[in-house]
Amino acid sequence: MTQQRVDALVRFFETLTLQSIAELPEYYAADCRFRDPFSDVKGIPAVTAIFQHMFERLDAPRFLVRERMVDGARVMLTWDFEFHFRGWRPQVTQNIHGASLITLDAAGLVAVHRDYWDAAEELYEKLPLLGALLRLLKQQGRPKAPL
Repeated sequence: MTQQRVDALVRFFETLTLQSIAELPEYYAADCRFRDPFSDVKGIPAVTAIFQHMFERLDAPRFLVRERMVDGARVMLTWDFEFHFRGWRPQVTQNIHGASLITLDAAGLVAVHRDYWDAAEELYEKLPLLGALLRLLKQQGRPKAPL
C-alpha cells in the first residue's frame, strides 16, 4: 500500500495546479506539519495557503520528482522545482533542486513533510541586486589558490 500511496503523492506533486490544491486532504492528514526554509506550519489550511501563495507569486510552477526512496512510512523525494518569477522579463526558467522527507501516518496520509533546499544558492543568488551581493560574499569567503 505504501508504494501506491507514494506513487499517488508523486503524481499529485507533479501535476499540482491552483485548482488541484483542493485535493490536499486526500494526501495530507488533518494535523499534518509542513516545514521548508520559509515556513513551519500545521494543518491542512496552513499547507493549502503555502501552495496557494506559490501560485499567486510565481508563473508556471511545477515539481519534477527525480528520485524516491521508501522505507516503511518514511519517504525521501528528490526534486526539481521549475518556475518563472512573475513579472520578470525576459521569462527565464528558474530551477531549485531540493528534497522532501515525508512521514506517512497509519492511513498512508502525510503526517510530516519537511523540504530541504538551499534558499541562498537556489533562490536569493538569482535575484538581481541581492544575488550580486551574495555571489560577491561567497567568492570572498573562498580560500585563495596558492600560486
